[in-house]
Amino acid sequence: MTTAARPTFDPARGKGQQAPTRSYSARDIASHTKLKFRHEKPETDRERMRAELRKAELEHYEQKRRETGQLGGGQVDDDMAADAEVDEDTKTRLIEAAAQVAKLDKDDTDKEDEDEEDEDDDDDDDTEQLMRELEKIKRERAEEKERQEREKRELEEAQRSEEIATGNPLLNIGDEKRDFSVKRRWDDDVIFRNQARGLDDKPKKRFINDALRSDFHRKFLSKYVR
Repeated sequence: MTTAARPTFDPARGKGQQAPTRSYSARDIASHTKLKFRHEKPETDRERMRAELRKAELEHYEQKRRETGQLGGGQVDDDMAADAEVDEDTKTRLIEAAAQVAKLDKDDTDKEDEDEEDEDDDDDDDTEQLMRELEKIKRERAEEKERQEREKRELEEAQRSEEIATGNPLLNIGDEKRDFSVKRRWDDDVIFRNQARGLDDKPKKRFINDALRSDFHRKFLSKYVR
């Protein structure tokens, strides 16, 4: 959006002679001032156990260094930590914790397997029951269709036999009087049938001395007044 039409407060002053200002536009200010780091992935049980073992080893070596009177130090090299012997109590506790975690995982896995097997068995039973119901429905529909076709054939056979027996008018002259006349059409009594019947294509001209009873006057009244 342009700002050329906006009024200026100091039109006679140049920009070089004005005092410096600390006003900044919101678009000139940095919007992102912090870096975004990737989140660390969650630790697994094995990694957590390894970290606990490493921490226990470091604490053990630090305690030994204090007992022997050696100062300084922080962390011990990985080769020295691997070759040294870990405290028995800490090691036993960590081994028991690892065994307990493995046992819980195994129990959960066994339970999930049993649940899946039960669900599979239930699904198989439901599928078999549905298949039996489907077969039963198909069989009932087939029987119903066969019964309807049989009844239809019997009815057609009965009608055919009746037509054969009563179709010839010469065989039933004495039984009843039959009407062999042509029946009326369905549109004989409709309103708009044969509208042009009775109307002359060229009506005869007649002369009437009275203008009010003349054909022209009657036609005019019928067309514009009625």
